Amino acid sequence: MPQDEQTPQGPHHVAVIMDGNGRWAQQRGRPRLFGHHAGARRVREIVRACPDEGVKYLTIFAFSTENWKRTQTEVAGLMALFRRYIQREAMALLSEGVRVRFIGDRIKLDDKLVSLMDNLELLTAHNDKVHLTIALNYGGRDEVTRAAQRLAVEIEQGRLSHKDVDAETLSRFLDTRFLPDPDLVIRTSGEARISNFLLWQSAYAEYEFIDTLWPDFTKDVFSRVLAGYGQRERRFGAVPA
Repeated sequence: MPQDEQTPQGPHHVAVIMDGNGRWAQQRGRPRLFGHHAGARRVREIVRACPDEGVKYLTIFAFSTENWKRTQTEVAGLMALFRRYIQREAMALLSEGVRVRFIGDRIKLDDKLVSLMDNLELLTAHNDKVHLTIALNYGGRDEVTRAAQRLAVEIEQGRLSHKDVDAETLSRFLDTRFLPDPDLVIRTSGEARISNFLLWQSAYAEYEFIDTLWPDFTKDVFSRVLAGYGQRERRFGAVPA
């Protein structure tokens, strides 16, 4: 898995669990989908803030493998929102130098949405200013399971020996094989759990759990969180000399 050197000022790769859209809407007496639309607008602001903050890679958790348990109305509304976001934001993302990729299992997603995802990936493939990765129908355990299945096929067909399998080998079969591991994982809304997000990749990531609901997560809040990261000492299991 590729690894990039992080800048002294802050994290190079930030992953975000965007939580709190529903509560934000309910606090205002509005339906949950109102909050999801507000959250989508916030994504635009944070993506645009990344270059000034030295963030090259931004990975956001948009829809988990567990989110299918929500009401049919909310799930349908979210899928419509994803389609609309891609259609409305595609040209802006292209012109602003953002490369977009999607991770997760696409098998349960409708054909129109998958086609839009494929087209956006192709459209922005040559951009390099910011790498935006959107986790859609994604779960960490599901990702590792699918990676193990693909790895098993390689062994069964003789293209790989079981003796050659190590952590680096498995990483090449993950959805995130094109990304460096995250330096910082942020979860909004006050919940202190990782919710099956980037389990393998976040082994040495720093975590920041904040009370701010995602629609209120402005670029100023983002900047403050990143500044706090810069004050941490990351030893990766070692001790100071």
